[in-house]
Amino acid sequence: MADRNRRDEEFERRNAEARMEFLLSMRRRGIRDVKVLRALEHVPREIFVEAEHGNIAYADQALPIDCGQTISQPFVVATMTEALDVEPANKVLEIGTGSGYQAAVLGTLAKSVITIERYRTLADLASARLRVLGLKNVSVRVADGSFGAPDEAPFDRIMITAAAENVPSALFDQLGNGGRMIAPVGPLNGVQSLRLFTKTGGKIEHLDLMSVRFVPLVEGKAAAL
Repeated sequence: MADRNRRDEEFERRNAEARMEFLLSMRRRGIRDVKVLRALEHVPREIFVEAEHGNIAYADQALPIDCGQTISQPFVVATMTEALDVEPANKVLEIGTGSGYQAAVLGTLAKSVITIERYRTLADLASARLRVLGLKNVSVRVADGSFGAPDEAPFDRIMITAAAENVPSALFDQLGNGGRMIAPVGPLNGVQSLRLFTKTGGKIEHLDLMSVRFVPLVEGKAAAL
């Protein structure tokens, strides 16, 4: 029992050191928003990765998860979150729950988050992790993300964590006036542009932030997974 306790304490110590270095690296790479940095500090990334990758949970790289998907590179998570500029009163829609990590980060910043996942396996795992963290303001749905959540629209902020050559028009329709949307836009099997959209008076404008690589946004719910 004593040996096990020592191993657990060593694991916690290493995670704490990795998390601190992770936050410092985000600052060095240009993430300045204090509330985003606090959210990243608050959400334990190690519970969102597969057990075999626990020792590199805070490495700045994407990692594989179930259903052939990935948990995004932390710097990309931080960049997307900072660009979205989430306020405490905001209602947020996320398309592509994946591991649930990005939804958890958004949930620490927003009033409410609806996150949509096409794979039930991923949705169930993400829901369990979010319950562990006590994030009752984050709701996970199994659905076709390209249709969004019209029953809850409009949204103040929308984040799409899968690549599309063109953002589905339904998502623009569900973005409220003065809202922001961020999405990787471009070829599905190549390099995309991380694009920030703003909606003012019904008019959409956009700004390209950086080059990224995301898994494709696929229409429909997954049949068996």
